[in-house]
Amino acid sequence: MPVIRNLGRAASQLLQSSGCGCGVSLVPVRAIGVSPRQVASDASFHSVTFSESDHPRVLITGGLGQLGVGLAKLLRKRFGKNNVILSDIRKPADNVFYSGPFIFADILDYKNLREIVVNNRITWLFHYSALLSAVGEANVPLARAVNITGLHNVLDIAAEHNLRLFVPSTIGAFGPTSPRDPTPDLCIQRPRTIYGVSKVHAELMGEYYHYRYGLDFRCLRYPGIISADSQPGGGTTDYAVQIFHDAIKTGKFKCYLRPDTRLPMMYIDDCLKATLEVMEAPAEALTMRTYNISAMSFTPEELAQEVQKYVPELQMTYNVDQVRQAIADSWPMNFDDSNARRDWGWKHDYDLPELVTTMFSYLGSDSRIAQAN
Repeated sequence: MPVIRNLGRAASQLLQSSGCGCGVSLVPVRAIGVSPRQVASDASFHSVTFSESDHPRVLITGGLGQLGVGLAKLLRKRFGKNNVILSDIRKPADNVFYSGPFIFADILDYKNLREIVVNNRITWLFHYSALLSAVGEANVPLARAVNITGLHNVLDIAAEHNLRLFVPSTIGAFGPTSPRDPTPDLCIQRPRTIYGVSKVHAELMGEYYHYRYGLDFRCLRYPGIISADSQPGGGTTDYAVQIFHDAIKTGKFKCYLRPDTRLPMMYIDDCLKATLEVMEAPAEALTMRTYNISAMSFTPEELAQEVQKYVPELQMTYNVDQVRQAIADSWPMNFDDSNARRDWGWKHDYDLPELVTTMFSYLGSDSRIAQAN
């Protein structure tokens, strides 16, 4: 893995090359345009800013996760199919592969990732590569590598090539000492999962790179995201997706959280809309680099009651997973997203009834749902 160069030495060498023999003080790196990683003298690349093209050139890392495919679809409608490149280290399904540009990209391979940015003239980067909460706890070394080392590679490349960078954060960035109802944008953050720790690290590093190097870093703290297009991916809030699949297939659902566990949630269309809106917001409108966003907050019991309107015979049982329950108990119950609503006009479209109706409209071809309707 490439090593961060000594910024002070690089800056001094650059200043001394002007031919002036006088002593000089170290100039802030942002002022002299030095990137966090030293660029080789024979490097050959062309970086295009958003203002120089009709549309941004977009790269999405970790694009085969819950949000990446949906975001690619939205952005391709907005900016054109060939301007949005989806990437991952896994093999995509045929419908994803043929829907638009796809490329293999390992965020732990700094050189390869940099080549992708350069060769494709990327101007916007959405960094979705991460191991989620429960999966991360099962493999902490891998989560540390992907969520932290991978982030460092992305930050350096984004700063070097003047990209607009989006990195999602999460309710998991808060901990048991954070205010939970509601949780403001700025408060104590002491998460107790490697996922949460890595996301706090991402928020702070992104803000640091913004002020130190001028990086256009933007971040949203997502609540639990619910989507009909993807299977649960190992997150603590994924019960709210699994319940729909199990209700349709078997009419039974076993929940791994207590029935009264309240967590903030959001339908995926609202999440993607918020992500695009914050990326398109004028820089001068943003008073912070990381915002809470929210739409609704509910418990497993409340969700089951709404689902039973479509599947009256749903049998809901509980087998509490102590690891996931402990994680959920350390997370916010409600998000305060008033800053996002004030600064760039965030407004959600889906509350709990609309969420359940929409999920069943996508998944409800089963005869059980048809009979209920």
